[in-house]
Amino acid sequence: MTQGFDRNLQVLTAGAFQQLYRQAAALNVADPLARLMLRLFLGSAIELPGGKSTLVIPDSLRAYAGLDGNILLIGQGDYFEIWSPDEWREQERQVQDAATNASRFAALELGTR
Repeated sequence: MTQGFDRNLQVLTAGAFQQLYRQAAALNVADPLARLMLRLFLGSAIELPGGKSTLVIPDSLRAYAGLDGNILLIGQGDYFEIWSPDEWREQERQVQDAATNASRFAALELGTR
């Protein structure tokens, strides 16, 4: 589990974490943005015990994501995100802005084939 890039948390499989770690470790540590990204991604990461049905979120991560009551789990393929309901509503508002999405995602070059 680690801080997300928004006001959320990411819970990754071991394989997904290792893949991101390999990419992050290959960054130029002389680059201040690379160092910031490493601190965000690795500096807050904790390993979760396997096989448990209860997820304990450390206070520091709870504070970062604004979790003080109910939480939302949002699936993202190889990982899931943990959001406060208020922060997730803002994300939904942004994602549902069709007029902005047309230009926002055009550079991603997504395709089905």
